[in-house]
Amino acid sequence: MDEATYEKGLEIRRATLGDEYVDKALANADDFGRDYQELVTSYCWGEIWGREGLDRKTRSTINIAMIASLNRQHELAAHIRGAINNGLTPDDIKEILLQVGIYAGVPAMVDSFRVARTVLGEMDEI
Repeated sequence: MDEATYEKGLEIRRATLGDEYVDKALANADDFGRDYQELVTSYCWGEIWGREGLDRKTRSTINIAMIASLNRQHELAAHIRGAINNGLTPDDIKEILLQVGIYAGVPAMVDSFRVARTVLGEMDEI
C-alpha cells in the first residue's frame, strides 16, 4: 500500500463521510476486515476520489445515482451524508432520486427516498 495515497484517501473520506463514520469503520476493522478498509481508503478514496477530473460534488451526484440504482441502502445513507458535506442540497438529492426512478425503477427510488428522508432529517436538512 502506498502510504501517500492512503493518507490522501483518508483525508477525502473523512471530509466526505465525517470523522465519526470513518473512525467507527476503522476501529471495527479486525484482522478479517483491515485489508478491506485499507483498500477502500487507498483505492476508492485516494486513487479515484482523489483524481482531478471531477469535483467532489459531481462525484457525490454520481455515487448517489449509482448506489440508489443498485438499491444498496446502507451505502446510500453514508453517501447522502457525504453529498451534503460535498455541497449538494436536499433538492439536488431529490432530483437525483427522481431520475433514478425513471432509469433504474420505482422500487429503487422509493427505498432511496425513504433512506434520504431519514438521513436528511437526522442532519436537520429537511
